[in-house]
Amino acid sequence: MSNPLIKLFRSKINTAFLLLGVLLVIGVFGFKIMSGYSWLDALYMTVITITTVGFGEVNPLDEEAKVFTIFLILTSVVIVGYSIKVITEYILTKNNIEELKQKKMQKKIDSLKGHIIICGYGRNGKQAATKLLAYGKPFVVIEKNKEQIDKYQSDMVPFVLGNANEDDVLLQAGVDRADCLISALPNDADNLFVVLSARQINKDMSIISRASQETSYNKLKLAGANNVILPDRIGGDHMASLVVVPDLIEFIDNLSIVGKSNINIEEIPVEKLYDTSEVKTIRDLDLRKKTGCNVIGYKDVDGEYLVNPEADQKLIPKSKIIVLGRPEQIQMLNSVYDIN
Repeated sequence: MSNPLIKLFRSKINTAFLLLGVLLVIGVFGFKIMSGYSWLDALYMTVITITTVGFGEVNPLDEEAKVFTIFLILTSVVIVGYSIKVITEYILTKNNIEELKQKKMQKKIDSLKGHIIICGYGRNGKQAATKLLAYGKPFVVIEKNKEQIDKYQSDMVPFVLGNANEDDVLLQAGVDRADCLISALPNDADNLFVVLSARQINKDMSIISRASQETSYNKLKLAGANNVILPDRIGGDHMASLVVVPDLIEFIDNLSIVGKSNINIEEIPVEKLYDTSEVKTIRDLDLRKKTGCNVIGYKDVDGEYLVNPEADQKLIPKSKIIVLGRPEQIQMLNSVYDIN
């Protein structure tokens, strides 16, 4: 907790335990010296005196030992009372702050629409969140590990505590209003259940799922996943490509698609480029002359890709183009057409 109030209470608790420790040491040495008790008997007398449980003395006390016991009782009443007060206030305040933080976070989540939901905050979930943050895309993370949430939760990374397999948890994350769900759980069976549940609640959202086993690929697609990613296969293909065509892969690796100031590739809906009431072609837009960017791909309304399209390619509504350029050219494109 970084809350100043919690830090204040923690310092008070440290002070309370320090006072209790000092009181215990004084009591043990006092009874040891004044009454000649053994160390164990001195500790026993100190504890029953401080806690005022009412047990009898190990041996009868003389006048000096009685005066010391009176002093120990009066002092312990103040110190123990203070300690109980501080610890109780800390527990209540911590619970209240946790509850207020959760309510504030849930209110923020409830206001989201068209956002992305990430199920699982392991390695793949964190990578997805990093890229979404770089692009400024709103998202919510569902994670069942409380320690993970306490470690990574911030205003930038909102969490929902719970199991993504449960419909109530998905609804709490706003799955009925979301545009996309990324299921990055480590277990394929869990991912399958999440995909089934999410697709049942939201028929129109895009669902991307992780898979560990190739045998799970078709099952996840049948369950409703639009895309299924096998990280291990992608990693193996990438390493093999570095052997076969190392220069090409190195060039591709240097193409940045993360962030706003250093990206080289951009995917753009044609509606953001011109008024689609009258269909235009790539030549009509003349992006190369206006921004320096080259059109290297075209995606039609059916999701089919065309690499290196001709200049006469018609840009029909609901299609997209993929452009390549230096970061400053991409920025020029974004500013000219107000894409962001």
